[in-house]
Amino acid sequence: MRYVSTRGQDEELNFEEVLISGLATDGGLYVPKIWPKISQNDMYSFADLSYQEIAFQVMKPFTGETFSDEEFIEMIEKAYSKFDHEAICPLVQLSKNHFLLELFHGPTLAFKDVAMQLIGQMFNKILKRKNLKATVIAATSGDTGSAAMEAFKKSELVDVFVLFPDGRVSEVQRRQMTTISRSNIHALAVQGDFDDCQSLVKQMFNDPKFRNDLNLTGVNSINWARVMSQIVYFVTAAVALGSPGRKVSFSVPTGNFGDIFAAFVAKKLGLQIDKLIIASNQNDILHRTLLSGVYSKEGLKETISPSMDIQVASNFERLLFELYDRDPKAVQASMESLAIDGKFILTDNALNKLRQDFFSGSVSEEMTARIIKQTLNQYGELVCPHTAVGLAVANKFCEFSCGVPMITLATAHPSKFPESVKRCTGRDPTLPNRYADLFSRTEEVLTVKNDINEIKTIIRERTSI
Repeated sequence: MRYVSTRGQDEELNFEEVLISGLATDGGLYVPKIWPKISQNDMYSFADLSYQEIAFQVMKPFTGETFSDEEFIEMIEKAYSKFDHEAICPLVQLSKNHFLLELFHGPTLAFKDVAMQLIGQMFNKILKRKNLKATVIAATSGDTGSAAMEAFKKSELVDVFVLFPDGRVSEVQRRQMTTISRSNIHALAVQGDFDDCQSLVKQMFNDPKFRNDLNLTGVNSINWARVMSQIVYFVTAAVALGSPGRKVSFSVPTGNFGDIFAAFVAKKLGLQIDKLIIASNQNDILHRTLLSGVYSKEGLKETISPSMDIQVASNFERLLFELYDRDPKAVQASMESLAIDGKFILTDNALNKLRQDFFSGSVSEEMTARIIKQTLNQYGELVCPHTAVGLAVANKFCEFSCGVPMITLATAHPSKFPESVKRCTGRDPTLPNRYADLFSRTEEVLTVKNDINEIKTIIRERTSI
């Protein structure tokens, strides 16, 4: 398997190189040169396999010869041994045709664990093999940071620096990042929003000397391995409901577009998907794009679903590459227009292709709160605000499209957002036992300005490379 950049100026790489590189040197994102396919017969056979066994079958074509079968199977087993549900990502039925896909049974209680636990295993295997160290830089709107820290906290080969927007994550999310007392783990609270954090990370990757000196790598969803690992639960969920014998739809709470792009890839592999539903909060750049064909930045709004408070959805660039028939010049032109004018316009052909696979909707704060309360009262399920956004848009879609099973992604445990959930329901969500002492742990965090040079200096001083 070879990988190419969405902007066409980088050389082709294998999976190992893509994993360690993170972002392409031309500023683009890596995608497979060709999409592998899963036959319908193989898809039917998945019904008799465990999550781990399906994960191996789905991901092996993407990893190529980077790992032997035995190595990859062992890493998958270790990655999911820390999950507290045997199914890893179980389905919960809400109604006849509506299901929740619970993705919060990992060590940090959010869907990011599904990919990050495996990425930690893969990184350590490759770095040990090459006798190298690496510096992981990640921007987070709440969950990626703690998932990365948890995955690498015992590594002697990786330093982790997480940039998060100061005051714009929940207290639980913050404490999960700031209470890991390890010399290789560093939490940086940036005086800005998530888009600022994401921009700082990209600037560091686009500095060749800084990137090479620190052997920089990223584990945000800009890293292909994140997307690859998330494909699996779309497949397992669909298979559990009878795929490929019938189609399903997915409603995905969406910020950076990585999770729903993984669903799009699952469809490219051969999964029978009817519609992919982009569920946005008030930061609705993707919903507006589907309506108008114009991808245009607006001011960022703070919401009770902070992990989705994003305007520049990085992974949309990967979809653009597909919408423009893999023409890197068209992608490059769009990205330049976004950088200069704050927007770009899709061609009619690209917009029509987008609408064939995707439906979208945006949800107000009032509706989000109403759905949290309604889901508890009607189904006995307590959900986080992000999941509520997914449910609200799924309900809107189902009003005029019935008969196809709907799977809404439950992306985080409600206890990660206790203030919001309690305000909506009057019920205080309880943290799992392993976090019982979270609020008594000592925090270690450095508040920094939104200044690339200051942050580079801090990282140079603290890295072990």
